[in-house]
This record gives sequence, structure tokens and C-alpha cells, in this order.
Amino acid sequence: MLVVMAEPTPTPAQRKSAARTLSPEKAETLKKLRSSVGQLSTTTLRRLESSLPWYSRLNSDERSALGMVAQNGIAAFVTWFERPSSPSWILSDVFGTAPTELTRSISLQKALQLIRIVVEVVEEQVPIIAPEADQAALREAVLRYSREVAFAAADVYARAAETRGSWDTRLEALIVDAILRGENTDALRSRIAALGWKAQERFTVMVGNSPSEPSASYVSELRRTAGRFAEDALVGIQGDRLILILGGVQDRETACQKLSELFAPGPVVYGAEAASLPEASSSAQSAFAGLTAARAWPSAPRPVAADDLLPERVISGDDAARRSLVKNIYRPLLAASNGLVETLGTYLELGHSLEATARELFVHANTVRYRLKRVCDVTGWDPLIPREAFVLQAALVVGRLSTPPKPAVERQPSRNGG
Repeated sequence: MLVVMAEPTPTPAQRKSAARTLSPEKAETLKKLRSSVGQLSTTTLRRLESSLPWYSRLNSDERSALGMVAQNGIAAFVTWFERPSSPSWILSDVFGTAPTELTRSISLQKALQLIRIVVEVVEEQVPIIAPEADQAALREAVLRYSREVAFAAADVYARAAETRGSWDTRLEALIVDAILRGENTDALRSRIAALGWKAQERFTVMVGNSPSEPSASYVSELRRTAGRFAEDALVGIQGDRLILILGGVQDRETACQKLSELFAPGPVVYGAEAASLPEASSSAQSAFAGLTAARAWPSAPRPVAADDLLPERVISGDDAARRSLVKNIYRPLLAASNGLVETLGTYLELGHSLEATARELFVHANTVRYRLKRVCDVTGWDPLIPREAFVLQAALVVGRLSTPPKPAVERQPSRNGG
């Protein structure tokens, strides 16, 4: 709820000093103003309900808070009319001490609408409150005061926006860090909701090098570009690494290709698609592992999928890549039987020669072609393409190492004891 400070009451000495400097007409006007504060406040609240449709849709706490803003605006005007050179903190009292809560309740446009209603109500009462000789001066005072309050409102909203922007940046950094660490807690979900994240599926993590000194405009451009391809985006910069987390991506390949152009020179790696934001941790870890191993493949495309770097990741010590090769390539080949593992291994060992493989296995070359095509159907990797054949070879190596060796069969002694 918005907390509003009450108008400071002038001391008797201040009133006596002010009375000596006021003309009789202004003194009488000031007296009527003080006595009319309650009536003006009541009229203003009624006018707000009848003139501003959005006001009636607010909850009771928000209406009460804005009502206090309007009342304080009128009360502060009385003090300002008596002492136009009074300190600026009288104006800040109109909005209270919690501008963030105010800006969350209503927009700046609505705040200015509220100020205009207050000014209209006071102006309508000018003929009643002030004698004819002092009416022009009172109207001018109302206009000057409304201008000052409008400027104060703009300042309140500008400061609140700046504070909110800084907080959002810190919150975004916390979320990115939590995802990278694999945190999956209620706190992470709460932070994601507070940031206004809307995407519910198709999450991708991209990592690469960041500019040496990224500017605010660079981050803004990255966000705008990401917004063209994804429903939501998180940007994190950790040292010389740039992390981009995308949610609700429709065209993944196009998005990664376009966004990679905004990364600093060097490899850009994107992880596998994740079903939810907390599960994006595995995608992020594979992307970082791929970024570490990418230099072992100098001709790698930019961007490159982390799964296309499985052999390099295994050699660099990534256990997740080793498990992926065994699970997604080696074991399916074993399960498919029909000599696929033996044919693939022989084909790779004999320099990718169909004829040599056929001679070694005592089968026709067309049989080798068929089995290699089956390897592609089962695993998704084509052994006839050199790069993909390298992935398959790595899968065979780690698969054989992960398979427990068969126990040696003891040789039975012959009857002759030989």
C-alpha cells in the first residue's frame, strides 16, 4: 500500500509571519482554502470515480492510496499558496515516500489524469473561495502549482523506472546464474515470474564470447534482436562469456544464426532444446562444454550445436558427452543387431572403403551400403560423411570402453593332459 506523508503543519510563528506579509484579500482566501480542504477532497474523490473508468477498477488499497495522493495534493497546495517559496519537499509529499508502489498501481499518464482532475475541482471552486479581486491570482497559483506537481510526478516515475531497471538487471543475472548452476527451486520460479517471463516451452541456451566492454546499447540491441525470434530472452555476461537464454523459439536454426552475429569473434555454441526453463541447465552445461572444446574443430560452423561437438567434448573430459554417445549411438546400434556395429567398425578401420569392407566381411558391397544406411537410420549420423563418421567412430570407442569385457573362457584340459 502506498504510504503518504501528511502535510507539515505551519507553526504559529510561521503563520503569524506569513499573515503579516499577506494582503487582506489573500489572507481571507487562504482562510477559506483551509476550511475547504475537506470539501475539495470529497469532491475530488467523487470526480475521480465518475470521470476515470480505470479508477473504479482498482482494488480498495490502490483506491485508498490514490485518494490520499489527491487529498495531500490539495492540502499541499494550501501550504504552497501561503508560502510559494517553500521547500521542494512539500511537492514530494504529494506522492509520499513509496514512488515504486505508486508507479506499479498506475501509469504516468493516469497519474497526470489524476492531477488534472484535482486542478479542475480547485479551479471550479475559485469563485466561491476567493473574492473577485483575488480570483485571477488564485487561478494563476493553481496553474503554477499543477505545473510543479506534474514535473514532480515525472521525476518520481523517472526515478522509479531507473530503480526498476537496475533491479531487473540484477534479478536477470541471478536467474542466469541459477540456471547455469542447475538450480531448480521455488525461489528460481518466483524470480522468473517476477521478471515477467512468459514462455513455457522450447528453451535454448547460446554461449560465446562477449565484447571486451559491452555497452548498455549493445545489450539493448541484443534483447531487441532476440525478441524477434523468441517470446522471452535472458542476457547474462560473466567475464568474457556471453550467455543468451531463449524461450519460446519458433525457428531455432534461424534464431541462432542471426543472434550469433551479435556475439564477439570466436565460436558460438547452442545447447539442445529444453522443455522448461529450469531444465535449461543441461542445455547450458552442454553449450559451455562445447565452447571449451570448439577450438579442437577449427572449421566448425558458427554457430555450432553442442551435440555436433560430442567427440571433442569427450576428449576434453566431458562425461555428459560420453554418456550421450553411448546412449544415443552405441547402444541403439547394438540393439539393431544385423552386424551394424561390426560393419561400421570395419568400414571406419579400412579407410571408409566399401569394397575393402565387403572383402573383409565376405559380403557383397551392396550389403555394406545397406548396413551403413541402416546405421544412419538408427543413429541419425551418416557414416558416408567424414565429419559424421568421426562422431560414429568416437561413439564406438567410448561404447566399447563402457561395455564390461566378457569373462575369459577357461580352456578345458584334454584327456591326454595336453
